[in-house]
Amino acid sequence: MDEVLLRSLTPSVLGILVRRGADFAAAEDAVQDALVEAVRVWPADPPRDAKGWLVTVAWRRFLDATRADTARRRREDLLDEEPAPGPAPAVDDTLQLYFLCAHPSLTPSSAVALTLRAVGGLTTRQIAQAYLVPEATMAQRISRAKRTVSGVRFDQPGDVATVLRVLYLVFNEGYSGDVDLAAEAIRLTRQLAAAIDHPEVAGLLALMLLHHARRAARTAPDGSLVPLAEQDRGRWDTEAIAEGVAILQAALARDRLGEFQAQAAIAALHADARTAEETDWVQIVEWYDELVRLTDSPVVRLNRAVAVGEADGPRAGLAALAALDASSPSSRLRSSRGDPIPRHTAVAAYLHERAGDLATAARLYAEAAQQAPNLAERDHLTRQAARLNARRGH
Repeated sequence: MDEVLLRSLTPSVLGILVRRGADFAAAEDAVQDALVEAVRVWPADPPRDAKGWLVTVAWRRFLDATRADTARRRREDLLDEEPAPGPAPAVDDTLQLYFLCAHPSLTPSSAVALTLRAVGGLTTRQIAQAYLVPEATMAQRISRAKRTVSGVRFDQPGDVATVLRVLYLVFNEGYSGDVDLAAEAIRLTRQLAAAIDHPEVAGLLALMLLHHARRAARTAPDGSLVPLAEQDRGRWDTEAIAEGVAILQAALARDRLGEFQAQAAIAALHADARTAEETDWVQIVEWYDELVRLTDSPVVRLNRAVAVGEADGPRAGLAALAALDASSPSSRLRSSRGDPIPRHTAVAAYLHERAGDLATAARLYAEAAQQAPNLAERDHLTRQAARLNARRGH
C-alpha cells in the first residue's frame, strides 16, 4: 500500500467531486471514506488507475450520503449525472484547495487542521495525535472549519501568503504521534510549488529544507537540545542543503524578495559555514535588515540583535536589544498570556554572558527557563543557569 500516493491524490480527487457539484464538506467526507476503502482493498486488488478508482468510490459514497438527507428529485438528478467509470479528468484543483483550506475566515488552528485533512489526506485521528488533543476535539474543529468555508466559491482567488503561513505553522510543529508534520509540510509545500510558480513558495520550500537538514543534530541522545553553534555539522543532510540552496538561488534570481526567501538566505548562510566560527554574521545581519524592512516584526528584530552581537560584539547586540525594547510596545514583546516572550529573556541572557556579566546572565537564564514553552527548552535554559552559577562559585 503506497500511502504517499494515496495522500498525494487526495486534493485532486476532492477537487473533482466539488466541480461535479458536491458540497465541500460532504465531498471531503466522501474522499476520506474512499481512502479508508483503498487501504482495505488495494493490497489484494490494486487498481490500474488509482485516481480514477478513488474518484468513482468517493462519488458513490457522496451519493450514498446524499440519499439520506436530500429530496428524491435532487437525488435522482445526481444519479443521472453520475459519470461512467473511466479515467479521471486531468484538471488539477490542488491550488484552489490550498486557498480554501487557508481561507481568511478560519482561525490558524482550524486552517492547519483542514489543510492536513483535505489537502494532506491525514485522518482525524492522525491529526489529533500530532497535536496532542482528543480525536473528538479535532473532529469538531475540522467540522466547524468545513462549515465555515462551505459557502466560499471554489474558484474564488486566494491569498498565497496566507497559505504559506499555514504551511509554516505545520512545519514548526515538528513530530508527534505517528505523523512527521515537518516532513508532511515539506511534501505539501512541494505540491504547492508544482501548482503555482511563485518565488515565495520556493522560498518557503527552501527554508523548510534547510532547517530540516539540521534536524538530526538538534538533539543529543538523551533528548536535550543542542544549540546551533554546538551541533555536529557532519550529521547535517547535505543533499537537503544542496536542494534548498538551489531552489533559493532560483527564487532570488527573480528579484521579487519576500520574507521566506530572506529567512531561507539566512538559513543558507548557516548551512554554508563549515564551523560555527566561519559563519558570515555580517551578511546575516544584512539579511535581517531586509527582513525588518519586509515585516517590521519584533521577533525578527530580536533575532537581528543576536546576529549583531555575533558580528559586532555583545555590547552592540545588547544595544540592538535595548533599541527593540524602546521601539516596540510592551504588548508586542509578550505572549498571549501576558508573559514576556521566552526567547527575548534567553537572548538577553546569552548576550550578557558574552559580555562577561555572568551574574545577570545566570539570573536571566533562570527567568527564561520559567517562561519556556516546552520541557526541552526549559531543561536547556536551566542547565545554562546552573553552568554559570557553578562558574561563579569557583
